[in-house]
Amino acid sequence: QVQLVESGGGLVQPGGSLRLPCVASGSIVSINTMGWYRRAPGKQRELVAAISRSGRTNYADSVKGRFTISRDNAKNTVSLQMNSLKLEDTAVYYCNAEVLVLGTGRWDNYWGQGTQVTVSS
Repeated sequence: QVQLVESGGGLVQPGGSLRLPCVASGSIVSINTMGWYRRAPGKQRELVAAISRSGRTNYADSVKGRFTISRDNAKNTVSLQMNSLKLEDTAVYYCNAEVLVLGTGRWDNYWGQGTQVTVSS
């Protein structure tokens, strides 16, 4: 019913930048919070950044000042601009959205398939 598709991952050197866009599509009435999570090798998935529909943001301490989350409510998109990347930012990054699905009257949580970000020299 609802799909989230991420793109923009890849290999980047320390200090470099990447932008991760995510597009939500399907039977969407409205989207509440959108966010980015990541799972590094051998670690649990963690919140990187989140943004409310009104634009209020929340960041993990490890990325504050380096990453910026933004969204376009009209296009159902959320993006993560990552600057000053570090080796420890290497992970699979997942897009997440809380979606009001058409015809259900229910808010459900959806995930993208993930995109690999590798920071290496």
